[in-house]
Amino acid sequence: MIIANRLTDGLVVFYTAGGGWSVNIADGIVFSDEAETKRLFAAAKADEQHCKIVDPNLIDVTVEAGLPRPVAIREAIRAFGPTV
Repeated sequence: MIIANRLTDGLVVFYTAGGGWSVNIADGIVFSDEAETKRLFAAAKADEQHCKIVDPNLIDVTVEAGLPRPVAIREAIRAFGPTV
């Protein structure tokens, strides 16, 4: 998946299959093909150049019950909020 922050309000967003960005991780596209990864990340970087998002990053996810979940705790906190 690709995660970033929306430049207008700083919210965490996920790259969607439609080429947009969503605050809902379930809307994000999960991919595993290397060519697709490069193509989608290039599109995300273009959105950064057009000042839509900032700091796009590839993140590892697992899919549980049909929903993506970040593997790294940092990304899980970004996706779902702080742990308490």
